[in-house]
Amino acid sequence: MDNYLTKFEKVRILGQRAEQIANGAPPMVDITGLTDALSIAEKELQERKVPFKIRRTYPNGKIRDILLSEMQWEFSG
Repeated sequence: MDNYLTKFEKVRILGQRAEQIANGAPPMVDITGLTDALSIAEKELQERKVPFKIRRTYPNGKIRDILLSEMQWEFSG
């Protein structure tokens, strides 16, 4: 259960990655037919190509960084 991406993390990742793309970051996927940064970010997430880590802080003070590509989630657009 620890490696599941929450809906809040998903929204934050999409927003941050879309902002990067809008500001000139190169897309990590084929963007044929995609016109806006958010669509590109969604496709990157769906294909597990977003170059991010998720930092989780636990109640006991432990901090864990998890590569986004190692996480599990149900992608529904």
